Amino acid sequence: MAETSRPPVRRPRNRKAQLADAAAELFRKHGYHQVSVNDIAQAAGVTGPAVYRHFRGKQDILAHVLLSGMDTFGLAAEGALATPGTAADQLSALLRAVAELAVDRREITALWRWEGRHLAEADRTKIRHRGAELIAQWAIALRDVRPELAKADAELLCWAALSVYGSLSDHHVSPPRRRFEDLLVTLASAVTSFEVPTGEPVPAPRPVPGTPGSRREELLTAAISLFRERGYAAVSMEDIGARAGMAGPSIYRYFPGKAAILVAGGYRMADQLASTAAHAMTLPAGEALRHLATSYVDTVLRSDNIMATFANELRNLPERDRKDLVRLQRHYVGHWYRLLRTVAPELAEPDAKVVVHTALTIVNDLARTPRLLRRPRIAAELTELAVTVLDAGR
Repeated sequence: MAETSRPPVRRPRNRKAQLADAAAELFRKHGYHQVSVNDIAQAAGVTGPAVYRHFRGKQDILAHVLLSGMDTFGLAAEGALATPGTAADQLSALLRAVAELAVDRREITALWRWEGRHLAEADRTKIRHRGAELIAQWAIALRDVRPELAKADAELLCWAALSVYGSLSDHHVSPPRRRFEDLLVTLASAVTSFEVPTGEPVPAPRPVPGTPGSRREELLTAAISLFRERGYAAVSMEDIGARAGMAGPSIYRYFPGKAAILVAGGYRMADQLASTAAHAMTLPAGEALRHLATSYVDTVLRSDNIMATFANELRNLPERDRKDLVRLQRHYVGHWYRLLRTVAPELAEPDAKVVVHTALTIVNDLARTPRLLRRPRIAAELTELAVTVLDAGR
């Protein structure tokens, strides 16, 4: 009896896209360094070696995810800006299209904001150039509606609008889809309508290195700076010691390892924020919200933006400290929620959380962008942008 031949097994034509989607979600949930090629393969339903038919390795997968994600954003923007109508109609269409995309592809905004530093330099350069092209495209659309805006001011507002959508990676809140999209459009519209503060330049607060003469604080400051620049996994204790001007076993007299340094930085930030929140809660609700925004901006700018570093590296903390610091962080952000709902009692709790996270994300994102930090009134701009978002969400 002749054998019946089996039909050839056909690989899906979109296998590369499936692998990229699986990787994007894993990177968002667990972080780049906690995900292996085998994890990605398993999530996509293939074997590990099969991944290498499409990608050179994990770094290549991340580059593909980011660049294709940015291309997706770019196509959405181009389609919206081709909408018939006035410049204002096209800007509104742009904000709506990106809101829909951000809700639908939440993982793209997360990776774009946090994981790019793990790329090879050539890929980082591509990401920077593509990001600059997107912001320039948005800025042109914004200046068509608001021709009085200087180019640099328009770019500031476009970066802030992008952070409105990027804030989705900082929380798991999901109001009903249509309401979620409407809220994001409302917040992004408030940002693009923002009146940039004028007046005498006020330099941004400089990072405070800690207790003068304290070697422990010098190590802490050096470590946080390196974690922000390179990522926790790429920094060694020797790197930290070299940045602080120390070498050899003397480093371990102050910290047993780099996890202890990250923990110390997290608790220091938590203490600073708790102190400012305690004072804010003695004020009337509206005044308290502004005080929280002002003090948060000041703390972030003085601390080399440890908040962004901490949020990105949270999974590298020992479990007990991670849980405790998350509890402290949630307690602090809870003050913002409660105050916002006090001044806007009709605002649903999930919406209030989206609004608060958006305000915080704008501050964190813009404070880690060197070009924006050189603006002469950046502290006032960040504060007023945060207050504008809080007001728009009411």
